[in-house]
Amino acid sequence: MKWKRPLAMAGVVLILSIYVIAIISAFSHNPEAKNWLTAAIFSSVVLPIFLYAAQLAARVIRQNKKEPDSSEKSREH
Repeated sequence: MKWKRPLAMAGVVLILSIYVIAIISAFSHNPEAKNWLTAAIFSSVVLPIFLYAAQLAARVIRQNKKEPDSSEKSREH
């Protein structure tokens, strides 16, 4: 549980740094500014969805490992 907070902060820093790069490139009249803005918007939508899906999958896999197989249950009774 202690690793969730630092990981969340790293994600926030990553997304914010992408936005800062987009803003800096827009003010410097960089021709790639539109691509950086697109990447920032894409990242702020897709990264949290991906991380939530990974967390959900890890939770399901962890629950499956804790439950004994049905064949083991029948042997116990």
